[in-house]
Amino acid sequence: MNIIEQLNSAPLYLICGFIILCVIVLSVIFMLRAYRAGLAIGMDKIVLKRTITSSATFTVLPSISILLGVIALSGSLGTPLPWLRLSVIGALHYETSVADVAARAIGLSGLNASEMTLQAFSTIALLMGVGIIWGTICSVLFTKGYLNKIQSSGNKKKNSSFGGFGDMAMSAMFIGLISAYIGSYMATLTSKGNAIPLLVLACSGLVMSIFMYFIDKKNMKWLENFSVAGSMLVAMACAVLFGLFL
Repeated sequence: MNIIEQLNSAPLYLICGFIILCVIVLSVIFMLRAYRAGLAIGMDKIVLKRTITSSATFTVLPSISILLGVIALSGSLGTPLPWLRLSVIGALHYETSVADVAARAIGLSGLNASEMTLQAFSTIALLMGVGIIWGTICSVLFTKGYLNKIQSSGNKKKNSSFGGFGDMAMSAMFIGLISAYIGSYMATLTSKGNAIPLLVLACSGLVMSIFMYFIDKKNMKWLENFSVAGSMLVAMACAVLFGLFL
């Protein structure tokens, strides 16, 4: 049994499947409670049903990006762990970047199935879990006080052209993450002469810019649900084409 077969073994599927099932059950419970709460405050059943239908419809296609992440990671980490991570608490950009950084830190050239070992998998899985758990812990401990502070200063923020600290912090962290990727791609270009990562980055950025143009300028807000998945699909197609012809 090779490493990928071990990472796709039945016990791992059972463990991850049980956790995901618990999350699904909790989601259904909260959905039912929200539906009953809507009826209790006098909302029309037709409005509630339309809301559920539209939400479900606009959730399916954006989840393609999550499926793509599972497929991308399953080649080196097996299917159960990426399935669990991206179904419960993980984010696509976080999981892929942290897994790759962890792999390189323990001496691998990257997320390559041919180099993967059980020890490397355990280290990667542990780092992925420890790195993202703090959001949940901080939410439990500090969200109530933070929300009270936001509500108390809500009127001031409505008169400001800037968002709150959370918006600015997330924007700054995202820009920092993208800058780190660009630096890595520039290093790949200068050291190995491989321009494909930069070209794929440019293509995905162009596609996202087109989405943002229609969202902001043409007021097509529904495209927000498809921008990430669409950019990823185009970027993956460009990566394949560049790899074949460059």
